[in-house]
Amino acid sequence: MYKYEIIIYWSDEDHAFVAEVPELPGCMAHGKTPAEALAACEEAIRLWIDTAREFGDPVPEPRGRKLMYA
Repeated sequence: MYKYEIIIYWSDEDHAFVAEVPELPGCMAHGKTPAEALAACEEAIRLWIDTAREFGDPVPEPRGRKLMYA
């Protein structure tokens, strides 16, 4: 489990819960429930970090907070 802050909210536009990682630009995922969005976001974080490392881009250190609504 990563230590990045994750914000989960309902999106009327997408008709889904969205989990967003403010420290990792563009890193977000969605799900039918907050728990599904969180699980998908954990995978999105892993992919974001793997891609950044592959291209030599910096990976921000997590601030250590994590908001969970499950």
